[in-house]
Amino acid sequence: MRWGLFSGGEVLSVDEHVARARAVSAAGLDAMFFGQVGSWDAIGLAGVCGRETPGIEVGVAVTQTFPRHPLALAAQALTTQAISGNRFTLGVGPSHPAVIEGQFGLAYDRPAQHTREYLEALTSLLDGRATEYRGERITAVGRVDAPGAERPSLLLSALGPVMLRIAGELADGTTTVWAGPRVIGEHVAPLLNQAAQAAGRPTPRIVALVVAALTGDPDAARAHLSEQFAMASQMPAYQEILGRQGKTSVGDTLVAGDEKTLERELRAYADAGTTDLLVSPFGDAERMIEFLGSIR
Repeated sequence: MRWGLFSGGEVLSVDEHVARARAVSAAGLDAMFFGQVGSWDAIGLAGVCGRETPGIEVGVAVTQTFPRHPLALAAQALTTQAISGNRFTLGVGPSHPAVIEGQFGLAYDRPAQHTREYLEALTSLLDGRATEYRGERITAVGRVDAPGAERPSLLLSALGPVMLRIAGELADGTTTVWAGPRVIGEHVAPLLNQAAQAAGRPTPRIVALVVAALTGDPDAARAHLSEQFAMASQMPAYQEILGRQGKTSVGDTLVAGDEKTLERELRAYADAGTTDLLVSPFGDAERMIEFLGSIR
């Protein structure tokens, strides 16, 4: 299992993000991913950090598909791939009605069909091929020429059965959030791997985003996380994955405690089939980076 850091909960300057990426590299970790959460453009930020920090993978988890046309996203992704020295991973997802309709004012209509067509168009463009894609919901006609840019790894955020099957068929893997080892091992991995095998694709990546806190008061940390992300706990897709784990709040998924507890609980993700673990620090990020480096 590869180990990385996820940066999405703090508003940092570009220089602070670069410094953190360098700390991730110095600690011997494998990757640093960024979330698209209303601050910097995550893809652009990944490119800057990748160029300034040789040796680690940089990626996004995830960029919303509805507001970005496949041609525009392919150009942006391949540009970042070239800037980062071909160490960029693109994570995409349809997001949620509250975001797409409430913030962007777009219709969150038939997200599974939208996602399938979007990936069919996007993968061709990422390969650098001339594309004339005309689906029911997506039209993409053109080509993106990006000399020196290799096709980036493409991940789809997926938790439910339909999206996991699409990820297995059309992407290089999935990204998960609020999903513990048991639900990854019993739900995510089997559906994803079966879909990839049926489509004749290589074994997919399972990139798990895990919020973790080094703390002497795990209950207080969980309560704080539940309060801070109360809206997430109400989103149907997250409610479904929480229900599979017998949980009601995203705070219940927090990996929290001392170093021994965190190491045991984080390593359980590898046993469940996770290929890449992205830890989002809930608290002192520098201390978490040092800790992850010590157990890496």
